[in-house]
Amino acid sequence: MAEIKVPELAESITEGTIAQWLKHPGDHVDKGEYIVELETDKVNVEVISEEEGVVQSLLFEEGDTVQVGDVIAIVGEGTGENSATPSAPQKEAEAPQPAQAPQPAQAEAPAQTQAPAPEQQKPAQEESESRPIASPAARKLAREKGIDLSQVPAVDPLGRVRKQDVETFNPQAAAKAPAAPEKPAAGKVVPEEAGKPIERIRMSRRRQTIAKRLVEVTQTTAMLTTFNEIDMTAVMDLRKRKKEQFVKDHDIRLGFMSFFTKAVVAGLKKYPYVNAEIQGNELLLKKYYDIGIAVSTEEGLVVPVVRDCDRKSFAEIEADIAAFAQKARDNKLALSDLQGGTFTITNGGVFGSLFSTPIINGTQVGILGMHTIQKRPVAVDGDRIEIRPMMYVALSYDHRVIDGKDAVGFLKTVKTLIENPEDLLLES
Repeated sequence: MAEIKVPELAESITEGTIAQWLKHPGDHVDKGEYIVELETDKVNVEVISEEEGVVQSLLFEEGDTVQVGDVIAIVGEGTGENSATPSAPQKEAEAPQPAQAPQPAQAEAPAQTQAPAPEQQKPAQEESESRPIASPAARKLAREKGIDLSQVPAVDPLGRVRKQDVETFNPQAAAKAPAAPEKPAAGKVVPEEAGKPIERIRMSRRRQTIAKRLVEVTQTTAMLTTFNEIDMTAVMDLRKRKKEQFVKDHDIRLGFMSFFTKAVVAGLKKYPYVNAEIQGNELLLKKYYDIGIAVSTEEGLVVPVVRDCDRKSFAEIEADIAAFAQKARDNKLALSDLQGGTFTITNGGVFGSLFSTPIINGTQVGILGMHTIQKRPVAVDGDRIEIRPMMYVALSYDHRVIDGKDAVGFLKTVKTLIENPEDLLLES
């Protein structure tokens, strides 16, 4: 027998949610084969079996929250719990039958009708059908507290009672409260009292974490945003001239992100407080440049980190960003891919955003927001007006660390370098 436990996930992550069982009782599993997918605050993690054998039992259901170190499944020899345990008819057949006295032939017919009538079996069937759906942890806690699970309201839109539902259940309050209407299943459209249709959908663990941390950032920082606009003519002309040769030389497309990443690194070197972090009453000025690049996925925004951007070429930066984007789409990002960034760039322009105020990422003190490129009339040389491709950029920053002078100076540095992209080669 081997116990499948929740492994150590990361220093700041102590629990996860069972997203999907990849193996079920009775399934054969090889050593090193994935058995379950866990959803954590940041990424999904697949857990392997350390032993070869057959899945005997799953101790938690999909959607249950588990802690690091919890035993979540049993793998052993045999054919699994479903076939290893004799069925009820088999058990009855194997049990010794009591001796019966011989009876006359005419008594045999009435004796065969002694089985319980359907009406007598009905209460047992109803009891089975009305048994509430609950996780093993919830059932155990309910037994310990002497709580009737059928009385516990479930937060889960699927109606499954969880451990936290039992922990917060107050029998006295429930006895006084009026009966609550039945909750709809996830994704089921139902009419409200006013006759308005709704759809109830459970937030994923990642979306819950994103919501929590965005609120924390807005509540714990003195966040302010400053704006500027960039004439993209020069950098677009440079990309147009060099893009085919760039692909031939490096087998990667030359995008805008490498230009902005290099410009940000130059700005951070010139204004080091934008690359800082508050730790208690001290400022930690970081002398390295690990830039987070926000990537949108179906589960929400993730920010993989491109390391040592000051030492990487344009091609290396573009290759790293492309690889992270693919891993994000395939849900294959590792926790190490998301940790330790010093500054973040987010590009709402890919969705058509013209103007926005990005929110600072975690413990960082600055984030650059890029937006869509739009042709607009621009005064040139003070005497002429031309139609130019323009982009609004925004720097959100923690005013506790960065003063307006440094914030504006940083953003102007980025603007100047993007409008004169050849200068980025001198900065690299």
